[in-house]
Parts: sequence; structure tokens; C-alpha cells
Amino acid sequence: MAGIVRKLGDGFSTTITLTGAGVTFWEKTVQPPGLDGGEPVDTTTMRNTSVRTKAPRRLYEGSAMTVKASYDPTVYNSIKAAINANQEIVTTFPDGGTLTFWGYLQKFAPDALEEGKQPEATITVVPTFTNASGVEIAPVVVEGSGTG
Repeated sequence: MAGIVRKLGDGFSTTITLTGAGVTFWEKTVQPPGLDGGEPVDTTTMRNTSVRTKAPRRLYEGSAMTVKASYDPTVYNSIKAAINANQEIVTTFPDGGTLTFWGYLQKFAPDALEEGKQPEATITVVPTFTNASGVEIAPVVVEGSGTG
């Protein structure tokens, strides 16, 4: 759908799936991974006459994904097993579209448990963009059918 601009009307309901984890989190907020082109390459030489020149880098990287979620404390061992396990991560957007990338669960940081509050944690997922064989795999976006 090149050239067609669509937007989500609401971020509800965005979910993530750690395909190798066997753990379900109940998402409260999802911040998908960003993309970062890195610092510019300085192309200035002694032959420049009035300005410093720059060029963009050829490669980009993904920034960490953060999720605030409730969790079941009885699956703590499964969460522990998912830490640093490189696997496909699937983000499903409200319109049914998906963003799939290889990454790993870097952090599981539980909030304080308190009376009257559901157990929640902040989950950090780091994109690796390499599969289990070490092959570079760019993120894959599949467009959804609606506007969410």
C-alpha cells in the first residue's frame, strides 16, 4: 500500500508474543522497538571551503522494546528461562498487522507487590536482527486489514 497513509485510531489492543518462551504476559502498555540510523559519517576534508559535510550511515539498528505487563508469579521459572534466549518476537497491532523481529528478553523487572494492585513488571526486549543460526534477518512488517 505504498503511498497510502493510514493511522491507528487507538493503540488498544497491541500484544507481543515471545515465540520460544512459553510465557504469556498481559500487556498494559507496549512501546515497539524504534529504528536508529546512528550518528552521521563526517565527510569533511581539507578541500571543503565553507561547511562541514556529512553522510548517513548505511546500517540501522533497533532500539529496545519496553512493555508494561501483568504477570503470573507462578511462571517465574519460565520467565527466567526466556532471559537472553534469542527468538522471534511478534508485535500484533490493533488492525491485525504485525511486526516480527529476532530478539531476546533482556530484562524482567517486577514492580513492588502491594495490596489492591495487580502484579506488574516492565519487560525489555532487545532486537538482535539475527536468527538462531546467526543469519541477519531484517524486521518484517505485515500490514493489517483495518485502521484499528
